[in-house]
Amino acid sequence: MILTVEHVTTYLYDAPVRGVVQSHRLTPSVFEGQRVLDWRIAVPGAVAGDGFRDGAGDWVQGCSLRGPVTEVTVAVTGQVETMDLAGVLRGHREIVPPDAYLRDTPATDPDAALSDLGQMAVAGARDPLDAAHRLSAAVADAIAYRPGATHAHTTAAEALAKGEGVCQDHAQALIAAARSTGRPARYVSGYLFASGDGTPHEAAHAWAELHVPGLGWVGFDPANRCCPDERYIRLGSGFDARDAAPIRGTARGGADERLEVALAIQSVQQ
Repeated sequence: MILTVEHVTTYLYDAPVRGVVQSHRLTPSVFEGQRVLDWRIAVPGAVAGDGFRDGAGDWVQGCSLRGPVTEVTVAVTGQVETMDLAGVLRGHREIVPPDAYLRDTPATDPDAALSDLGQMAVAGARDPLDAAHRLSAAVADAIAYRPGATHAHTTAAEALAKGEGVCQDHAQALIAAARSTGRPARYVSGYLFASGDGTPHEAAHAWAELHVPGLGWVGFDPANRCCPDERYIRLGSGFDARDAAPIRGTARGGADERLEVALAIQSVQQ
């Protein structure tokens, strides 16, 4: 499948700030499941910093803007050819060992409920891959998809207690449950063309990857009850949503910040 992406993120400040510094994980991952045909990231008025590929295999690019700044626009346009690998991250090069992703963060720290969910899910599993599928299904059953039910700082434990959330909550809850059973797991950010029922996505997407012996990293999307396929574009990974955020940054000044996002993903073959 060939997917086109138009993603514009605008930061608006209620008063001029002295400067803005950002770090971007907005470049698609390099692995056998996707091939970049064209990809451009534009930040009008910004000075590009050094870019590098981190230990997890993600491309990180910095940029900065001198003040006074009242608005920052990050525009991503591109075209990616994708292929269904049943969620397996085949051909992806990285140097961080899988066991590094056993480390909990405040957002993914498993409480008793998450630990119980994980233990019950893997009980009776035939093999590690079956256990991973059971964990994803258990999270999907426990947390209903409800846009607006949670916020950016909701933890996995809070989402499970609430019983509803969005893709970020599903991913972090799966990570927490998996780690509680001794399985390395990490957060993945990217794009999704459409849900299983064909509903177009109008926001960036997130899912989790669990490390399965013999296969390596395998993606699971509890929000859509599937493994990532040709509808997905993978950008980057991290310990949790904050660590894997496509855009991270800071503004020098005390102004309040407002965020506007516009995203359109289309299939060229449609």
